[in-house]
Amino acid sequence: MKTLSLSILALVLSAPLAMAQTSDRTDHSQMQMSDTQMEGAVHTTATLNSIGDGTVNVSHDPIPEIGWPAMTMDFALTAEAQMMGEVSVGDKVTLMLIKGEDGMYAIGAMVPE
Repeated sequence: MKTLSLSILALVLSAPLAMAQTSDRTDHSQMQMSDTQMEGAVHTTATLNSIGDGTVNVSHDPIPEIGWPAMTMDFALTAEAQMMGEVSVGDKVTLMLIKGEDGMYAIGAMVPE
């Protein structure tokens, strides 16, 4: 079941790859997010520890913009999460975190380092 879940997640996350612009990691112009989401987005570098059903476990660097120290935690993937390249468990990635209406941060984009 875990293999099936990971396969489905990989397919869902890889679909935007054909449309993703990879030449500039900070260019979010192709992402389908509201201006409010983009305005409140924060970025961090992290190591990808595991991928689950709609969640990713990472060990991330400090995020001073929101007062978070470095830590290991689970993040939900937004429905519009963008993958800007292929990633595997153990990879270093840059995360774009979007603050939801519930006040929780979720992954809006993931870019391999």
